[in-house]
Amino acid sequence: MEGVDEVRVTDWLVREIEAVAPPLSFALIAGGHSNLTFGVTDANGRRLVLRRPPLGHVLESAHDMAREHRIIAALAGASVPVAPVFGLCVDTSVNGAPFYVMGFVDGVVLNDAEAAVRLPAPDRHRLGLDVADVLVALHDIDPDAVGLGTLGRKEAYLERQLKRWTTQWEAAKTHEVPEMDAARALLAQRLPAQVGATIVHGDFRLGNMLVGEGRIRAVLDWELCTLGDPLADVAFLMNDWVLPGEGDGATAPTSGGGFPSREVMLARYATGSGRDLSAIPYYRAFQHWRLAAIGQGVYKRYLVGAMGQDRDFDLARHRDGVRQRACAALDLLETR
Repeated sequence: MEGVDEVRVTDWLVREIEAVAPPLSFALIAGGHSNLTFGVTDANGRRLVLRRPPLGHVLESAHDMAREHRIIAALAGASVPVAPVFGLCVDTSVNGAPFYVMGFVDGVVLNDAEAAVRLPAPDRHRLGLDVADVLVALHDIDPDAVGLGTLGRKEAYLERQLKRWTTQWEAAKTHEVPEMDAARALLAQRLPAQVGATIVHGDFRLGNMLVGEGRIRAVLDWELCTLGDPLADVAFLMNDWVLPGEGDGATAPTSGGGFPSREVMLARYATGSGRDLSAIPYYRAFQHWRLAAIGQGVYKRYLVGAMGQDRDFDLARHRDGVRQRACAALDLLETR
């Protein structure tokens, strides 16, 4: 199994996690373009999940397993549903890279519209409202109270993000995208004042959730989590919240219909949080630009083979998607 040293990882799991019964079987869980996620099943049918960084070289500060483990462990028992965590291994002699292990949560990941429309329409509507409510709950958690007060700086979130993703963009750049530079300049010129600081997931969307019966069962993929401006999470969700007939988002989970409108979602969040959302267009532009920078990193990792061999990934389409994101950011900024 590429990405898992089955003998050494089995030995570690049996030693470190109670009641793990060998032999173990490992299987790559499809859907991730960043950290690699594997399902683990023991001889008694117990199911676990292992997360590790991509294969090969990764960008500095990215894919920090200890940090992601820390966040999920801190949120256990809080008002945001997460998978239980059982162990962290930072000894790279075990598997070539740090990894952590969490419990298996039964649920569906809505990666696209095809998966979403399999849910009954009432479940889709109820799920949408729950997504807004869980985001309110996440932003209502006091980071200091759960041990995450030192996860990152609370102030100057947008300035820090612009600096971080500019650096990552330059490190991952394989070709010129003029719209990225133009959007970056406008984003820096029009920075809104930050109001408050919360835990920010950084990738809050249906594709990063396990769902069932109209509710979120676990929020996944906390690798981009930090402290900062909660409106960044709201804008990211709204960019992904594409309803039927809206532009090029035909494959978005919500595009199959049955979900609350973007306006209903924003109103639900505003009511629950008490926050002013009038600056959301700026934040949406920022998130398109940021996602373009992230997407370029994904593109380069596949281009150089860091995600392993024989993975289903359309390089040309993904390269085009980076520019489309940059153009979407620029459009939002130029029409304001």
